[in-house]
Amino acid sequence: MTIDPIEYHSRFQRSKVLGLAVLAGAIALCCLMTGCTTKNYVRSQTGPLVQQTNELDAKTAADHRDITDADQRAQLGIANANGAAASADKNALAAAQSAEAAGQSAQDAVNRVDTLSGVVANLDNYKELSKVSVTFGFDKSVLTAADREQLDGVAATLASARGYIVEVTGGTDSVGDAQYNYQLSQRRADAVVNYLSAKYNIPPHKFYLIGIGKDVAVADNKTAAGRAQNRRVEVRLMFNMTQAAQGAQAGGE
Repeated sequence: MTIDPIEYHSRFQRSKVLGLAVLAGAIALCCLMTGCTTKNYVRSQTGPLVQQTNELDAKTAADHRDITDADQRAQLGIANANGAAASADKNALAAAQSAEAAGQSAQDAVNRVDTLSGVVANLDNYKELSKVSVTFGFDKSVLTAADREQLDGVAATLASARGYIVEVTGGTDSVGDAQYNYQLSQRRADAVVNYLSAKYNIPPHKFYLIGIGKDVAVADNKTAAGRAQNRRVEVRLMFNMTQAAQGAQAGGE
């Protein structure tokens, strides 16, 4: 059978076109399958990462909340502690101020005089019952253990006494400014009064304080031993003999 060359050429072209079409379709199908596979792979790989990221974000947020809560509790605790400390400081300050005010009131009630003459009524009726002198270190106004022991001996007789006064005279040596020494002698006398009034409950008005500074010396200020004797507070316990006699008579009756 004879095939027409033109028809043969036409069939060949159609077969070529068909083959190309089939090949193109296969390639497209292959790409499509490959693309789907790639997307599935990417999805399967990124899925766990996204989930882990979300979980990490959630945990971070929770930790932040915990830290914030802990910080708030800590701040509240600090604020409460500061408030309690401030309240305690305020109470302590108030107590200190009250004690200071009480001490000041007691000091104000003490008689501060230059001499007993003209101040104590019927001074001639008073008789010195005991006397003691306590000494201080240079520029000091603090009682030593030996000083307190001497004062205890004087105050021991006051348990049931009546009609008495306590003369307290403070002195200094000749070293230093006169005004400063006068104030120092007052501080030394105050130290004695504070000790006796606190330990033996002696009323402030029973005391007569005389600060003489360096004006009246009991020893020579030219020697160290003499200056040591002048740094002293003399305490005289004096009884009103008239009141004492009246008390004894009333007790006898």
